[in-house]
Amino acid sequence: MVPPPELPSSRNSLRHLLAIVLSVGLALFLLDAVISFVDDFLILFFHSHAISFPRGLISMIMVLVALGIYALMGLTPMVPKRLFLPVAGFYIVAMLVTFPMAIYGYERLQVFAFIVSGCQLVIAGALIFYASRGSKFSWRVVPVERLGARAFSWRNLAVFALANAVLLMLTGVYLFVCTARAVGHFSEGFMALHPSGFTVQVRKYVRDDGKVIELFPMAHIANADFYQQVSRTFPSNSTVLMEGVSDSQNLLTNKITYKRMAKSLGLAEQKETFVPATGDVVRADVDVDQFSGTTIDFLNLVMLIHSRGMNAENLSKLLEFTPPPDFERQLFDDILIKRNEHLVGEIQAHLPQSDSIMVPWGVAHMPGIAREIQKAGFHLSETHEYSVIRFRTKKGVESAK
Repeated sequence: MVPPPELPSSRNSLRHLLAIVLSVGLALFLLDAVISFVDDFLILFFHSHAISFPRGLISMIMVLVALGIYALMGLTPMVPKRLFLPVAGFYIVAMLVTFPMAIYGYERLQVFAFIVSGCQLVIAGALIFYASRGSKFSWRVVPVERLGARAFSWRNLAVFALANAVLLMLTGVYLFVCTARAVGHFSEGFMALHPSGFTVQVRKYVRDDGKVIELFPMAHIANADFYQQVSRTFPSNSTVLMEGVSDSQNLLTNKITYKRMAKSLGLAEQKETFVPATGDVVRADVDVDQFSGTTIDFLNLVMLIHSRGMNAENLSKLLEFTPPPDFERQLFDDILIKRNEHLVGEIQAHLPQSDSIMVPWGVAHMPGIAREIQKAGFHLSETHEYSVIRFRTKKGVESAK
C-alpha cells in the first residue's frame, strides 16, 4: 500500500496552531459554563453575587473567542462545524430566547438563566467528549485529525456569507417583533411600535355622574405636531394636570433635559414644545426632595451623561457609582410609585371642582393611573391613537376608535 503524501511543513504548522486555538476555545467554553452555572446557582438559592464579576469577565472573553472561531469557519473549512457551530450558536440562541422570557416572565428570569447555564454545561461536556473521542488523552481536546483537509474554499466562504446575510435579516425581524411586544406589554397597550413608528393610545374614562378623565400617554421627545395635536384637544373648561418634577432645594446639579437627544434625532422636546392651548393648567408632580439620596445621585449622573455625552470623565463617574442592594426597588418607588400616588391624590382633589380632567403624563405612568381611576368608578369610554414618532409616514393621527 502506498502511504499518503506528507503535507508541507508550513501547512502542518498551521493545522497544529489551529488545533491549539480551537482546543483553547472549547476549554474556555467549558470554563464559562462551569462558572456561569455556579454563579446562577449561588444567585438563585443563596442570593449571592460572589463570583458574578469574574463570571462576567470570562463570559465577555468567551463571546469574543466564539465570534473569532465563528469567523474562522467562514474563512477555512478546516474548522469542524459540527463541533463549533454549537459554541457560537449557543450565545446567539441564548440571547434571542432571553428576550421573550424577559418580557413575559421577568420574575422567573433568574430561574431561566440557571437552566441556560445548565444547558451550556451539558453542551460543553458533550462537545469535549465528542472532540476527544478515539484520541489519546491530551490537553489538546481538538486533535489535528478532527480538522478538515482544505485550508480555503470559495464555496465555503460564499455559503457562509449568504447564510449569515439571511440570518441577520431574520434576526432583525425577530428583534423588532420582540421590541414591539415589549412596548405593548409593559405599557399595557398605551404605546405601540409599528414599522412606521411609535403610536400612543389616548383613553377616555367616564363615571356615572358625568365626570371625565382622559389619559394622554406622553413621550419626552416626539414629533412636534404630536404635542400640538394633543394640546388642541383639551376642552376649555378642563383641568390639565401637568407632569414635571420640581426642585425647590436645587438638589439636582444637572437639570433634567432631553434637548440633546431630541436634537440628535431631529425631534422636539416635550418641555419646550408642549404648551396646552386651553384649560386650567396645574402642576401635579412631586418635588425632588421626596426622592431618596441614592435616586438623586443617580439622576444627577444620568443627566450629566445625557447633557454632556459619554467621555472619559463621565465614564469614570459612572463606574464609581455603587448603588445599594435595593437600589432598583427604591428607584422604581421614587420615579414611578410615589409620583403616581401623588397624581391620584391631585385627581381626587380636583374632581369636585372639574367635570373634565386631562392627564398628559409619561407612558410608564399610564397603566397604574388607569387601574386607580377604574377603582374609583371610572370605565373606559373611547380611545384615539396618535403618532408620536414617525419612521416614514407623515400622517399625524393614525386612527380613531
